[in-house]
Amino acid sequence: MEPTYLTLILIAGGIILLAIFFHYVPFFLWLSAKVSGVRISLIQLFLMRIRNVPPYIIVPAMIEAHKAGLADITRDELEAHFLAGGNVEKVVHALVSASKANIELNFQMATAIDLAGRDVFQAVQMSVNPKVIDTPPVAAVSKDGIQLIAKARVTVRANIRQLVGGAGEDTILARVGEGIVSSIGSSESHKSVLENPDTISKLVLRKGLDAGTAFEILSIDIADIDIGKNIGAELQMDQANADKNIAQAKAEERRAMAVALEQEMKAKAQEARAKVIEAEAEVPKAMAEAFRSGNLGIMDYYRMKNIEADTSMRETIAKPTGANTQKPI
Repeated sequence: MEPTYLTLILIAGGIILLAIFFHYVPFFLWLSAKVSGVRISLIQLFLMRIRNVPPYIIVPAMIEAHKAGLADITRDELEAHFLAGGNVEKVVHALVSASKANIELNFQMATAIDLAGRDVFQAVQMSVNPKVIDTPPVAAVSKDGIQLIAKARVTVRANIRQLVGGAGEDTILARVGEGIVSSIGSSESHKSVLENPDTISKLVLRKGLDAGTAFEILSIDIADIDIGKNIGAELQMDQANADKNIAQAKAEERRAMAVALEQEMKAKAQEARAKVIEAEAEVPKAMAEAFRSGNLGIMDYYRMKNIEADTSMRETIAKPTGANTQKPI
């Protein structure tokens, strides 16, 4: 019985050792690389495990590059790019696609694009198959005051050399929108824009909107133009209403000043009448004092009364007819 247990233990130990060996030394992966013509040793595969570099990513990438004729890509470069946080598979796919499409792209540029956060493989595909970007509705006003709402379709191709540090799609859309607004705004009439919408795309293309971006604009096509509001008429109406409100405010101000001036004049008139009444009240006192001092005689007093009566009669005669219709009480 003991030899049987020992045999089982030896078999189990052998299986464990083989599992450990094949885990740290991917023999079948090495065999696949050997058959594909890629030179790599089992020791290098073991050292990849020690360096926490997955051989199942590096070796297939080396095989793909070797089969595509990219012999200048080395294992050390692929490992360094992986340790830097790059995507080895996309870089190799991009290099193979660029090589087949006769696009100039080396390993250093591809890894730089990948580490910059851009999808280098998608960029190569976009260089071969241009991408169409639809702009949101752009509203602009022509010189005759009519608003036009335009939609454009921009065909772009990736610019490999500008992918690192170049602006993205949002910048392209913003510049195209700005060009559409400028083109419509410089038109004398909205009818001319509706008749020849291609003038917008021609003017926008001449501006070189793809400068400093990661794309090359191939064409700008106006997909749709709709007529919006009559902005010029609305602005004139708003200006007229504003002028009317200003005029009303100024008229109200003048009316208030006139009312205040009238009240002031009435107050002054009342004050003058009060002074006259006060002065008239002093006349009897002055006459009494004149009688006492002998400066006024009785004949002088009668002459003064006669003059007052004569003056009152003349004023009554001078009044228009019907002025004294009120009966005395």
